[in-house]
Order: sequence, then structure tokens, then C-alpha cells
Amino acid sequence: MTPDYRTFDDGMLYRDLNGNGRMDPYEDPRRSVEDRVADLLGRLSLEEKVGLMFQTVIEAGQDGTLIETAGAISKSPTSAVVVDKRMNHFNVHQLPDARLSARWSNALQKLAEQTPHGIPVTVSTDPRHAFVENSGVSFSAGHLSQWPEPLGLGAIGDEEGIRRFADIVRQEYTAIGIRAALHPTVDLATEPRWARLPGTLGADPELVTRLAGAYLDGLQGPELGPQSVACTTKHFPGGGPQKDGEDAHFPYGREQTYTAGRFEDHLEPFRLAIARRTSAIMPYYGMPIGLELDGEPVESVGFGYNKQIVTGLLREKLGYDGVVVTDWELVNDNHVGDQVLPARAWGVEDLGPEERMLRIIEAGADQFGGEECVDLLLGLVRSGRVSEERIDESARRLLAVKFQLGLFDDPYVDEDAATRIVGRADFQEAGHRAQAESLTLLSVADDALPLPEGIRLYVDGMDTAVASRYGAVVEAPSAADVAIVRVNAPWEHRDDLFLEAWFHQGSLDFPAAEVSRIRSIAEQVPVILVVTLDRAAILTPFVGMPGIVALAGVYGASDAAVLDALSGRIPPRGRLPFELPSSMAAVEAHAPDEPGGSADPLFPLGHGLVLEGVRGA
Repeated sequence: MTPDYRTFDDGMLYRDLNGNGRMDPYEDPRRSVEDRVADLLGRLSLEEKVGLMFQTVIEAGQDGTLIETAGAISKSPTSAVVVDKRMNHFNVHQLPDARLSARWSNALQKLAEQTPHGIPVTVSTDPRHAFVENSGVSFSAGHLSQWPEPLGLGAIGDEEGIRRFADIVRQEYTAIGIRAALHPTVDLATEPRWARLPGTLGADPELVTRLAGAYLDGLQGPELGPQSVACTTKHFPGGGPQKDGEDAHFPYGREQTYTAGRFEDHLEPFRLAIARRTSAIMPYYGMPIGLELDGEPVESVGFGYNKQIVTGLLREKLGYDGVVVTDWELVNDNHVGDQVLPARAWGVEDLGPEERMLRIIEAGADQFGGEECVDLLLGLVRSGRVSEERIDESARRLLAVKFQLGLFDDPYVDEDAATRIVGRADFQEAGHRAQAESLTLLSVADDALPLPEGIRLYVDGMDTAVASRYGAVVEAPSAADVAIVRVNAPWEHRDDLFLEAWFHQGSLDFPAAEVSRIRSIAEQVPVILVVTLDRAAILTPFVGMPGIVALAGVYGASDAAVLDALSGRIPPRGRLPFELPSSMAAVEAHAPDEPGGSADPLFPLGHGLVLEGVRGA
């Protein structure tokens, strides 16, 4: 059965999604969302309703076709999850170019027409407009316009700029059929070691809240509609206060602590997101330690399992009635190749998959992220442990979003339009400018910057071909007027568990050999040191080091963007979105929920110098 477009007697076009030859209420574009949801919900089988409650990874064929085998991460052929399991929410990973991405999206929607009521697919994505490539977090931009990480947008701190960014993301996403964003991430960047910092907007609760509002405005608009991208704001109630800075993807990072008593700071951006009608909210994996709400201890179980947090705080106290989707894989272990990532069942590790699922349902979630085990939930309903009325409650919320987005009326995209929109020149230029503007000048000696024209450059960690557009590149430090050295913030490489190698965790201290290497360059020529601050690196060895004439931080920037900033062609205006501590001892003594205030910080939150004598506008 392949539904087609039929003409109503007054000229109205509709999709005969169930193939019965007439326009049913849920197929009628003139009716309200509430009416359409109510009509469709009454028609759905239990299997269809349960299928709505799962969202997992899907992969696209690089030639624009559907993948009918298990993928690198996805567990099942596309038709198995869409047709057999009745699933219709998917988080897409790697994508081909714009035309082929649009072709894949259309093929996916065509496949969904084979289901009994033709429920269209909602394709979601983690952030994919910056530099970090981590299958558990985000993807580098590829064919899309490339911007600094959200942390860099926080460094700029411009509401109108972030609204413009989000609107460009919206245009590029919708052009290729992506209609849901698994972002913004509004966690506060209060723990300087946390690997998720690049995806945040910084540590300042007031700034993050303002920027989150602009972000939602740009993607969703004043209300969800056919041109919107539905946002999942995460990670409720704030994923930043990770004990020892370890990430809750992994067993050693399961605990979140609030030793400074700043829980309300972390809630602030979510209050704003709820007021702006974020389409969905995602609780984090972490389990709270020593947290109390209204004088009552909060159970030390992962937030996705936590009824006090999801129902008591989010639903009842904060009044949120949108979709709650769990973070990925709370129910089952994930085996990829010869590695495993244990289910993030923190605090309930002793429970089996059915009991874990029951706890999540009872906590108040609507959708299981990263899972496709529909049979488990069907079994819980058929055994009477979960009522069909409870399933209806979540299905109603999930269907409403699809109707609001206009997916039931037209889920298809135009391949030619996709090629015109995605990566458009003005979008790329806006992203490049933001990369340069986000550079944060931490210290600078007199007359070291901006770089004059015709200067002799030695570069380390940069593309010499790019650098040659800004000066004469020489092969030895001793032959240069200045050296530009680009380095990454330190991290400890780990690769035992799946995904672990992509997470930058551990100490913030630079290895002694790296400090010595940079010192040896500075002994030969003045050095401008540019550090990628995906973590709050300890820069103490370089402050006051002879020969270091400028110190700058970036948050995802091309070499050209860095050089545009240092030359003043695009004046940098970044301010630190988190503080830079002076030592690991200060980090270890600092409360993980505290936005600033470590002992004697090297550079405080909000620090940033102005580049004088610039040539650009």
C-alpha cells in the first residue's frame, strides 16, 4: 500500500495515509493538532503506539539509499525498525552530501508510508555544525556551514548572533529532512575537566539562560510549525556537576555532586526553555549524591530513572508537559565490535532490562533513547504491569510534535533546494566570522598583535599553506619574526569502553615534554600560543614564560579563522565562558557545581582582552 495525494471536494490536498480512499480526521490539515492526535490515537494498535516510544540511531547509505543491514553503530536494517517494529523517531549519524542526504530522507519517509497509518519519521541529530567528531556527542560540520563549538558562541555572548546561528542551522537541517535537534545543551560548564564542555554555552547561569532562549528562537520559532526544528533541551536538571569531572557515559563518572549548593543555578536555563516551549527535555545519565529537594533527599539513581526529578520536579513543580526522552541506552548494554558500553543504569545496575524499563516509565519519561527493544515494553503492557492508558499519555505527546511540524502533511524535501541551501556561501562566511570572533585573547605584550602584513611566520600545529596567506612562512623558528603555536588542551587517552577514546578526560596539566617543547621555540623567537579550550587547560607554565608574547584560547576554529583574528582582519571579542584554574590542586578543591571561584584562578570567568590597532571592521 502506497498512499497518494488525493483532492478533497473543495480543492484541499491531503495524504491518504491509511489507504482507505477517504480523508480521515487525522489526515485533514484544517483540523487542530489536538483533534488530529485524538483521532489517530484511537486508531493505532498497541504496537504502533509502543513504536512511537523508541528513538535509536539510524545510518544513511552514502549513496542516498537506505541501509538494509546493521550499520557501524545502528543495530538493525532500516526496514526492520520502521516497518516491523513500527518505530518512527531516529537519530541520524554520518550523512553524505546535501543532495544524497535529502534523497535518503525521502526514501525513509517513503518507507514509512508502508506502515498501517503512514506515521512519518522524525529524523533527529546531535549537533553537527562545528569541529568535535564524537559519535556519542556531536559530528563535525562536513557539508554544513562550520561554526565554533557552542562554547565559542558562549564566548562571544551575543544573543542576536546565536539566534542567527540557530536560524541557519534550522535552514540547513530542514533542507535535508532533519526536523529534530538533540540540542541545545544548557548544562553549566562548572566542572573544568568535564568532557562535554564544548557543547555547552559556558558556566555563567545568566548568560547561558539568555543564549538558550535565542537558540530556541532560531530553531523552533515562536511556536512549532512546518519550518521549525523541534529542540530537545538537555541534560535536565543540569549535567555539569560531574564528580571529579568524569563523564556519566562511563561507570566511573556516574555521580553528580552539589557540594556548593548551587542546584538552582543549574535549573535556571531549563526554566527558560520550558517557558519557550522546548519540544522535548532530556535528563542526563548522572545520579545525584547528597541532593535534597524541598527538604527531601533525592534518590541516588540516574536522572532518567528518578521519579522525584522527572515527575516531581520537571512535570509537577516546573509545569512541563512536553516530551521527555531519556539519554541513550539506559536499558541494555551496547556492544560495538569487540567493545562494550554498559547500560547507563546508574544506581539500578542490579535490575534486569524489564525492571529498568519499568522504572523509567514510572519516573515519567515518554521515550527510550538509543533503544529498539519494543518487545520488552509490549510485554510489560500485556502482563498488566504498564497500562495502555500510560502508553497513550506518551504517544499523545509524541504525535502532537509530528503534527505541529507538518510531517503528516508533507515530510518530503527537495534535492535541488538542499544543494542550494546547505553550506551556502553566506552561511559559511557567518560561521567563519564567528570562529574568529570567539577567539579569546588572554594576554598580550605591547605591539605583539595584530600581526602586521609581510611578517615572517613560523607555524607549529597549523597548515603552512593557510599561514602563507598572512605572511612569509619560514622553516625554522630562528628565521621568523614570530611563531604561532597551536595546541590542544591536555587530556588522558582512554580506550577500554566503547566511545571512551573520543572523550577528553583526566588531568588538565600539560605534560612536561610539551611545556619543554614550547619553551624551546620561545627561546628562539617570540611565540603566540593558541590553545583549543575544549577543557579548562591549566596554562600556568606559559604565563610569564620568556618569549611567550601572546596567549589566546579558541573553541573550534580553522587556521584561517585564527589568523584572521590575530591579524585583526576579523577582530576577536571572545570572553572566557569558564574560568581557567591555576593548578590541579585548585581544580580538585573546587565544588563541581560552582560556576567560578576556584582558588586564585589564572584567568577568571568573563576575562578577555581587546585587540587594539586592528585592520578589519
